[in-house]
Amino acid sequence: MNKTLTIVFILLAMGLIVFNFTLLDFQNPFVGDSLIAVIGIVASLCAILLLLILWKAKNIERRVNGKD
Repeated sequence: MNKTLTIVFILLAMGLIVFNFTLLDFQNPFVGDSLIAVIGIVASLCAILLLLILWKAKNIERRVNGKD
């Protein structure tokens, strides 16, 4: 996976976090559409974490293979 593509996916996930944050009802965060927004935020955070792990793994692979 290309570094640019990884950054684009991270930015998209961050955009989803911002969008879902606007849908949150802070009085009742686990009711109705607010629950869906919480799930979306958690899923986006997981996606960012996985992309960062992939990015780091690719860097390690490049160094082990001597392409750096």
